[in-house]
Amino acid sequence: MVAEEDLRAVVDELRRLRTRVPQLTGALAAGVDGLVVAHDTPGVDPDGLAALTAASLGVAVRVADATGHGGFRELLVRGERGYVATYAAGRTAVLTLLAQDRVNVGRLHLEGRRAGARIGELLDAAEALRPLPRPATPARTRTPRAPRTTAAEARTATDS
Repeated sequence: MVAEEDLRAVVDELRRLRTRVPQLTGALAAGVDGLVVAHDTPGVDPDGLAALTAASLGVAVRVADATGHGGFRELLVRGERGYVATYAAGRTAVLTLLAQDRVNVGRLHLEGRRAGARIGELLDAAEALRPLPRPATPARTRTPRAPRTTAAEARTATDS
């Protein structure tokens, strides 16, 4: 869980980003697990977009790895009516931006990379401050003992 103040900071960053790039139609911060952290996506289901982002991220990471091009940084999809851009945002999150087809792609990348870095810093710092879960104490079980034998019972056929 992200603390309320950290969540507000991420939402504020998404809104500032949409102000800096007027052709953006949506912005979403999500965990790499496909869960929404924060969003400003009017008209788009944020949960569905986060899940699809996680799926496409998985493929992008594998392609980058298979080609020897290093860790994931960004993914750009160009559709007939616009762009979907996904940027790394720290260790455990991504930033997905939706943009009109007339967006300046260079500006989209510049602002998306910067915002992804800021959101990543916020979320990574929040993660570092979160207390670690306590490991579960294993339940103590008793191991049954073998019954004791008497000296008479311990005699074998060779003793007689």
